[in-house]
Amino acid sequence: MTTTLRPTAPEERGPGGARSRSYEVCVNSRPVGAVDLSTDHRFGPAAGRILRLAIDERDRRRGRGTVAALAAEEVLRGWGCTRIEVSVDAGAEVGLGLATALGYTERNRNMVKTLTAAPRLPEGSEGRRMTDDEYAGWREASRAAYMQDWIDRGVPAEQARAKAEADDLTLLPDGAATAGTMLRVLTHQDAVVGTLWVAMRDDGPATPDAYVFDVEVVPAHRGRGHGRSLMLLAEAEALAHGARNLGLNVFAGNVPALRLYESLGYVPTAYHLYKPLL
Repeated sequence: MTTTLRPTAPEERGPGGARSRSYEVCVNSRPVGAVDLSTDHRFGPAAGRILRLAIDERDRRRGRGTVAALAAEEVLRGWGCTRIEVSVDAGAEVGLGLATALGYTERNRNMVKTLTAAPRLPEGSEGRRMTDDEYAGWREASRAAYMQDWIDRGVPAEQARAKAEADDLTLLPDGAATAGTMLRVLTHQDAVVGTLWVAMRDDGPATPDAYVFDVEVVPAHRGRGHGRSLMLLAEAEALAHGARNLGLNVFAGNVPALRLYESLGYVPTAYHLYKPLL
């Protein structure tokens, strides 16, 4: 049997080399599923994305998804893509297993926690607003660290820089005065030990009410529980602003952060993976 992708509509093109197209997955010309492909708007035309891959129930567990994914990679190679990106819902165990078997590597995952009562900070720890002077240095350092996180996980430097700058402008258009933004400094016994960036979100019912965009412990004060205190501060701030749940992103390889979030009750909602197209 021959499995192929058959276009269902003309290819769409957009600014900056953007491309997208939908396909039927066919076995001997019989439709058995669907695939949607595009370039990744975050990284430009060199990065492709499988937006959707679905196989009809009666044709599952026969390798159709594997062959369709490989065919999708060939299409994206033909578009000139050098990397492919996929996102898999946390509950889609088959999809995650398929991506892993095909050589995709987790880059990051989204996690969420349902909020209840506001937690108390440990004795001697307090949260306060970030000052204007502190904000200037924090914003530059935070953006540089964020860019490096992407570079360390397979994104070329120029693409990582463009994404960091674009996200910065989108999320902090008015700087520290951006509506719904909470920039906090954690002190312990009057010493500054960490910083926190939490923001309220209004992206629809499927997304968290609030999001932790950055949490950083001062290097000299790491290993003393201040990361946990910062996350407790994030929960308290989110609850005070009416959030019912709190989301975050954690990059693969950041084992201490992942263990902390899991211990606090955060659960995965989506995994984001990538694979070089050789």
